[in-house]
Amino acid sequence: MDSYLLNETDQRQLLELARNALEARVRRERCPAAVWVGALALPRAAFVSIHRDGDLRGCLGRLRVDRPLGETVADLAGSVADSDPRFSPLLPSELPFVQIEISVLTPPHPIGSIAEIEVGRHGLIVERGSSRGLLLPQVATERSWTRETFLEQTCIKAGLPRDAWKDGATVLAFEAQVFGESEEWTISAIPS
Repeated sequence: MDSYLLNETDQRQLLELARNALEARVRRERCPAAVWVGALALPRAAFVSIHRDGDLRGCLGRLRVDRPLGETVADLAGSVADSDPRFSPLLPSELPFVQIEISVLTPPHPIGSIAEIEVGRHGLIVERGSSRGLLLPQVATERSWTRETFLEQTCIKAGLPRDAWKDGATVLAFEAQVFGESEEWTISAIPS
């Protein structure tokens, strides 16, 4: 995980980039052009979530690592404003009240045993056939789930039976560096 960690400057740049993209999308303005350098130029998977009053207001991610991290985050931050089908589009009047959270992911790897899964450290992907479900590491922690509940909920997210992880589904784990906005800017990285 250490080689994937972003420093505080990179995190601040990504949050500023995400905020600009989100606000531009909501206001139907052009997003400012950006140049990706350093860690922001490396291809990485990421998720962008927005919260209002502590409640999820949207979350979108990209697992493919074929674009620079800065571009991925900017695209996701704009799209999360109106493309998460679980939520209505974000209104301009909501912008001052939403906080952005970014999760930068390590490459997923298959697990040999569920004992390898550490709640709070690992995110999960469950796949079988064309079905795929993903839950970020912070989801299990926020909901105080056990390892088994985390697996079951990831299966459900994939549209599979809750015990599919026992019955032929592939389980992958990954880690995420999670940081976001708050009233006082904070960083909270998932420990490695």
